[in-house]
Amino acid sequence: MALVCAITNEVPDQPVVSPHSGAIFERRIIEKYIVENGCDPIDGKELKVEDLIEIKTPPIVKPKPPSATSIPATLKTMQDEWDSLMLHTFTQRQQLQTARQELSHALYQHDAACRVIARLNKEVTAAREALATLKPQAGINITSGVPQPSIGAEAAGIATQPVEQVGMSAEIIQKLQEKATVLTQERKKRGRSVPEELIGQETIRGFHTLASHPGLHSASVPGILALDISVSDHNKIITGGNDKNAAVFNKDTEQVISILKGHTKKVSKVIYHPEEDYVITASPDTTIRIWNVPTSQTTLLLRCHDQPVTGLSLHPTSDYILSTSSDKHWAFSDIRTGRLLTKVIDTSEMGLTTAQFHPDGLIFGTGTEDSQVKIWDLKEQSNVANFPGHTGPITAISFSENGYYLATAADDSCVKLWDLRKLKNFKTIQLEDGQEVKDLCFDQSGTYLAIAGTDIRIYLCKQWQELKVFQDHTAMATGVRFGKHAQYLASTSMDRTLKLYGFE
Repeated sequence: MALVCAITNEVPDQPVVSPHSGAIFERRIIEKYIVENGCDPIDGKELKVEDLIEIKTPPIVKPKPPSATSIPATLKTMQDEWDSLMLHTFTQRQQLQTARQELSHALYQHDAACRVIARLNKEVTAAREALATLKPQAGINITSGVPQPSIGAEAAGIATQPVEQVGMSAEIIQKLQEKATVLTQERKKRGRSVPEELIGQETIRGFHTLASHPGLHSASVPGILALDISVSDHNKIITGGNDKNAAVFNKDTEQVISILKGHTKKVSKVIYHPEEDYVITASPDTTIRIWNVPTSQTTLLLRCHDQPVTGLSLHPTSDYILSTSSDKHWAFSDIRTGRLLTKVIDTSEMGLTTAQFHPDGLIFGTGTEDSQVKIWDLKEQSNVANFPGHTGPITAISFSENGYYLATAADDSCVKLWDLRKLKNFKTIQLEDGQEVKDLCFDQSGTYLAIAGTDIRIYLCKQWQELKVFQDHTAMATGVRFGKHAQYLASTSMDRTLKLYGFE
């Protein structure tokens, strides 16, 4: 068997063997390596020239040393260069192998660190949830003078709502009645004239898309399901998404003010409190949450229902919330104390789908999965009127600010208008076959009606004339709201965008 140098892979003229690694080397090559590195090139252990063991081989007759000017001398020089090149190549291979091992180790450490961080985050979230259930009850009036974080987390002071009903006291009923009296008088005064600031019909016809914002919610779970605009600051918009989060957005600065995280399922309903910087959200996770926007924290957690919450409406006093659910109940709760005032079961065989307070606050409407629209007396907690005529589940209802009209929509491609004084349907807006309606909204003056679904449409009330149609959403539109004096229109969609329409 021929001897081969471990460095040059050639048959050595003077073979030697390392006592440490047992590898065979050409003497002149290994001596150069030892002078430069002082170690065995195979196992890296310290090695001296005198430690090398010479291997006896038959003597080789070498030619006389060539002169510097001869061809043999040139060949000798090339041989020396080749030896140096082999040494360098061998060193490079060793360094490459070492770098590969170090990189592999670093990647393994990074992967292990990511797993530990993920586990710790999960444990922290679970600890916060456990801590939240131990904290005392707290209402909506919590000091907001805390530096605003960009992303909200579970509040340390979540209050869990009592399950028992405390009832509608005489004091509460009197408060509701007094508020209704004031609102009725104000509405009659406003009804005599149209606000001067209200955008005109021709301007509405000239509306076009001013902005489209796709970055409010996660792209991995696309879809915005709910929308509302702050009454006190019409630049602020709240949206609820499939990603289990609610986002508060300033349309003028085009900045996300706060991301509200806490629901364990999608956020299907949102309301911006008209007087304070709070928002209210509902979800199929059966809970209703009240959030402090500056701190991005849940201040109150209401558990009124046993099944998904499907409808949400704030009473004109701004102190009470109406909610409906698939569990066939509607509930009336105090958002200041977190108390469940009353909870009433509907006689319908199927669950409730939506809810909306009348502008006066003494009556409200609900929709059901079996196409019924019902009007309820809040003080008596009784069903006082029914509006049949739709087919399919009721998807949206909206009272006009004038107090006389109610708009309803269902899975039957039409919008029905009802006269609350005569309790009858006086107008049906029939849409194209297959057209869906997911949301309805009157502007604050009751002059315009917006419809969101397969597309976005604006109608002039009383004449019920179609003024404008927007078809730039790439998926189903889920929410629509007018800005102050109808100066702009906002809509959301399953295509993950918030779109703003107006006239420049």
